[in-house]
Amino acid sequence: MAIDRTKIIEQMSQIKVLPDDNGIIEGFNVLVNQLPTTFWNSFAERLTSKATEDMLPAKEYLLYNAAHECGYHTGYGIITSDEWNAVVKPMVEKVPEDILHGAYAVFTAWGWANSEISELIPGEKMIVRAYDYYESDVIKFGVSNKLSAYMITGVSAAFMELAYAGEYDPKGKAIGTFKCKQTKGIECGDSYAEFVVTKA
Repeated sequence: MAIDRTKIIEQMSQIKVLPDDNGIIEGFNVLVNQLPTTFWNSFAERLTSKATEDMLPAKEYLLYNAAHECGYHTGYGIITSDEWNAVVKPMVEKVPEDILHGAYAVFTAWGWANSEISELIPGEKMIVRAYDYYESDVIKFGVSNKLSAYMITGVSAAFMELAYAGEYDPKGKAIGTFKCKQTKGIECGDSYAEFVVTKA
């Protein structure tokens, strides 16, 4: 594999992106916000922990789907950005597999999740492991009785769609081609989190 994960993490970590007065950061062809991870974690935890047993799957799906849609459009913005073209694109030899590996290196550099692909069957299946991720901080509320990494789960499905579901569509028609399921989580006491992406 031509992707130098360590180099990508090092170089992408050095890029300075500053928010405007409203906390919006413009860079990498996307707009993101700068809010504390505790804000997002406490929001998701409040939403799901107060759900009745029959409502929990619907609430979790909404969190997953928000990450899935965001991951599809934001992921495309990242892999077509000037920053990507300068750091990652020169390493890409095998498309789209090297792009996927590069995307998880960027994911790590930005502090969203120290994550990498542990298994990849092109166009069919991907397994991702995360050894540290902001959503695992829900353990501040105590060890969770449910897997709670909705962001990584949704984004992982989106990354597979960007790689294998055809050309990027601004209307998101490819969203739903792949699905992802979290099978392990630090928030539940596991030593790492695992995410399995398959065709929907």
